[in-house]
Amino acid sequence: MVVRSVERVATRSGNVRYVVRDADGREFSTFRESIGEEAERYEGRRAHIEYHEEKRAGYRNVYLDRIGPAGGESVDTDPEEAAWRTAVEATPWLVGSGEPEQEVPADELFERLKPFKDRVLDDIRAEDE
Repeated sequence: MVVRSVERVATRSGNVRYVVRDADGREFSTFRESIGEEAERYEGRRAHIEYHEEKRAGYRNVYLDRIGPAGGESVDTDPEEAAWRTAVEATPWLVGSGEPEQEVPADELFERLKPFKDRVLDDIRAEDE
């Protein structure tokens, strides 16, 4: 794909969401600063991307998971690691807030993240088959 533009969008909670648009007008989002900044390096250039889609409240969200040189092989080939990374990125939605008023105990956080991680892992494995 050719990265047409990368936009930094401030959310109501004060986080930054990176919106990456390709030459065909498709949009990919990420809240991960390292991925967003890497995407900015590819503006106007070809890049290889990895992404996943989610449907929430009737909307289809397309999340950018990785961006790198076009034609390059992904360094991260472990589906389990990719699934955990996705679950951690989704933590604000899974706990109900990016800035919870009180700390979420580790065991409770794990119990919320693990089922989501397992679903993402199932999707990754199904896509590979």
